[in-house]
Amino acid sequence: MANLRLRNGLLAAGLTRSSLAQQVDVDEKTVERWITRNRIPHPNTRARVVGVLGQDETYYWPELLGTEQARNTTEAELVHMWPTRSSVPGDVWTALFKQATSDIDVLVYSGGFLVEAYDLVEVIRSKAASGVSFRILLGDSRCEAVRQRGKEEGLPTLPERCRSTLEYLGEVANLPGVQIRTHPTVLSASLSRFDESMTVTPPTYGAYAARPPVLHLRRVPGGQLFDYYDRAYDRVWAVGEEVIIR
Repeated sequence: MANLRLRNGLLAAGLTRSSLAQQVDVDEKTVERWITRNRIPHPNTRARVVGVLGQDETYYWPELLGTEQARNTTEAELVHMWPTRSSVPGDVWTALFKQATSDIDVLVYSGGFLVEAYDLVEVIRSKAASGVSFRILLGDSRCEAVRQRGKEEGLPTLPERCRSTLEYLGEVANLPGVQIRTHPTVLSASLSRFDESMTVTPPTYGAYAARPPVLHLRRVPGGQLFDYYDRAYDRVWAVGEEVIIR
């Protein structure tokens, strides 16, 4: 069967089979076989293809998901899992912040535990001074999604907690490399990214934010989980509203 996803990916990128072949250093007939016969390129070539077209390689070749290598690679991304946020040792959070040298991204509603237990303002102030970039996404206290989430958690003060965190972060909002946005989304996972490490907390209906499990992921070439949640963060960032503190 023809690989329609790959063909459509070429069209969306405004590329011909010939131009893709040139960019990934293969013969045009090879690209033709990828599309018309659904042949799967070698791993290094696949990496070049997705570098040109975007998406993950398993989008264009979903058969890869069923291989033992894919399963092993994805399993290798999971560093550890804790049953609740409160069971994550404090020195884990401290180490993640400390070890980051490039980027720290946070996606939460209020993120109160980061403020209260780990002095997030001082962390931002210190790490930004050493050149680390921050992107912080907080729940928009004015939106219905935050109010609804508060009801589901049994925490009707959630909008006020979001607003309080935003005010607290006002001290560092204008530092170089620090960006803060509010989001109106129905949050399906709280995310914190520290360079190539990430924590993921998938909330469940009716459960307070500290109760769901916490996954510690690390990016592994060819893995699926880290990149999946990384793209999820970027989607929320794209719809967030920039916070300007004067």
